[in-house]
Amino acid sequence: MKLEMTELGPVKRALKIEVPEDAVKSEFLKVYAELKKQVRIPGFRPGKAPLELLQKRYSDLVGKDVIQRLVPDYYQRAVKESGVVPVVVDIPPLERMKVEPDTAFTFTATVEIKPTIKLGDYRPPNPISIKKDARSVTDEQIEQALQTLREKQAQIDAAPEGTTLQEGLHAVLTIEGFLDNQPVEGSQKNGHLHQIGSKTPILGVELDDQLIGKSAGETLDIPQPYPPNHPDPNLAGKTVVLKVTVDAVKEQKLPDLDDEFAKDCGDYESLESLKTAVTTQLDNILKQDLEAGYKDQVIERLLQMHHFDIPEILIERELQTLVRQQLMKEHRHEHREDNLEEPLRLQEEAKRLQQEQQPEAKKRVKLSLILDAISQKEGLEVSDEDVQSEVQKLATTLKLPVEEIQRMIEAGGQGAQEEFRERMKAEKALQFVYQNAVIQG
Repeated sequence: MKLEMTELGPVKRALKIEVPEDAVKSEFLKVYAELKKQVRIPGFRPGKAPLELLQKRYSDLVGKDVIQRLVPDYYQRAVKESGVVPVVVDIPPLERMKVEPDTAFTFTATVEIKPTIKLGDYRPPNPISIKKDARSVTDEQIEQALQTLREKQAQIDAAPEGTTLQEGLHAVLTIEGFLDNQPVEGSQKNGHLHQIGSKTPILGVELDDQLIGKSAGETLDIPQPYPPNHPDPNLAGKTVVLKVTVDAVKEQKLPDLDDEFAKDCGDYESLESLKTAVTTQLDNILKQDLEAGYKDQVIERLLQMHHFDIPEILIERELQTLVRQQLMKEHRHEHREDNLEEPLRLQEEAKRLQQEQQPEAKKRVKLSLILDAISQKEGLEVSDEDVQSEVQKLATTLKLPVEEIQRMIEAGGQGAQEEFRERMKAEKALQFVYQNAVIQG
């Protein structure tokens, strides 16, 4: 094998690879020998068709097979011999390659490699400096948390007779939709409890403004026009009248903030012990929030202090992931298979997201390369015990069995498991830099 390597840029190399003539000829003979056993040609017994006839009939097919066998093999040999480490092992496109039986076969592979990163200072005596976040848990936050607990244990009781609906009160409603004085199927609701001021749509309509001031026993008709392009042809361009009856007015009664209330909230002996527990919980939440903010400062500083070329293929793959995740998030509950315009709309939105997410994709790849370099320099590794601990943490957070989390990771194959470890290693590197940083103020 002959190999020529050309530098196309800081992170790109061209490998010109020549497969020897004897290797090409040998591979052709192997393919034809296998083909001879498989094909049936009239006038010849199985496996006895002459090579010349096979070459005449199947030369193009055999050539493609030879390329598919030789290129991956010699590509791997060339990568190993050249000493380059591609960021992604990607076999060159085979479609336009041509090979002849009695000549050497030459092809070129372009590979992108990890950049050489000269790490800046991030540990004593020159650690990264970050600004102090002076936030602390306030009395107002503690009171709000206690109020939330009270609301969770509140009872909904009948309001005094004659009470009119206002924000914060609840209405028990009977609702039915009519089109041309005929009931609309699926538009009936009986005994529906609705909080005034919540702005929660009922049958797709916000009723709060119309309900305010009404009392038990009152009925009102609310017209709901539908646009001409509404997906339901029975409703498109028409107006449905919602007949709403206020069956009852109810109010929320909060429990007193005392020792009995504290005992109802859990294993607390007094209101003071409940306040202590709430304060501790808020402190822990704030501590996590502060740490996340400090790490964001560390990340921005690492990105600012390092400058290097980034392999385009890594940016492209990260961009595809971000776009796919965003599309799934935005359209998880909207997809309609019977909508013929859906594929075109998603395609246009994907193009828009690619432009929007390009800077974020580049930022993520750059950070991952920096953290990888720090991991190597500091000798950071992820042990099996670390993995099990992270799986346990995920299981607790997602409220799923540990076995289910483990199954989800393993379902992605070896690549997904390695990616899981790489993310953990990156987090270790970030934690290392954060622990060595200095908080000013």
